[in-house]
Amino acid sequence: MGHVKRYLPLLLLLVAVGAMLASGVTRYISLEALQANEAALRQLVTERLPLALAAFVVIYAVATAVSLPGATILTLTGGYLFGTWLGGAATVIGATIGAVLVFYAVRTSLGQTLRDRAEASGGRLKAVIDGVQAGAFGYILTLRLIPLAPFWLVNVAAALAHAPLRAYALATFFGIMPATFIYSGIGAGIGELLARGETPDLGVIFEPKILLPLVALGLLSLGTTLFQRHRARSGPAL
Repeated sequence: MGHVKRYLPLLLLLVAVGAMLASGVTRYISLEALQANEAALRQLVTERLPLALAAFVVIYAVATAVSLPGATILTLTGGYLFGTWLGGAATVIGATIGAVLVFYAVRTSLGQTLRDRAEASGGRLKAVIDGVQAGAFGYILTLRLIPLAPFWLVNVAAALAHAPLRAYALATFFGIMPATFIYSGIGAGIGELLARGETPDLGVIFEPKILLPLVALGLLSLGTTLFQRHRARSGPAL
């Protein structure tokens, strides 16, 4: 019975993945698919907004939990369909739920096995585990603020480092907000361009003017975390 409870979160996650793949919903994770089905999607959002939002949050949560490709496109989709603020909020909630799901599944099901391998091999995963152990909230928040940091790596490392669930969830929730609302705003802009018959340039999401402020914000958070850690080690000033 204990083994069943241990692996139940992972099994439920795999079932969710299978259901998503079987439904064919991944075919719609592209701007081309959005354009082709725009009329039906707009009608759903207009007539059944709560249902459309709930479906989007669930899809984003599962996609995040299993690290399906297309997270950026999904974020753009949220802005495209619901607008900057509502789409951004739905994305933050979905991504946080998905991150918590994979965190819990890894910690309960595969935690010790993966941790032993990470300790033996070293590398990026081991480095992130050490950072999380040194200061869970600040370190996770820093990595979440930087969109270039692999989302799945932080999920797994936090679970293997036995980070407190509350600190992990809060750092994820607040850390992904800046990039999420920026990309959601871009998605809303794409919708406006398509409505005017213009072709959007997705290369804008990788431009320095978008990425550099986010990286700078992450580095600022890292600097604050390192300073606080240094003061804690040094003890109170005389």
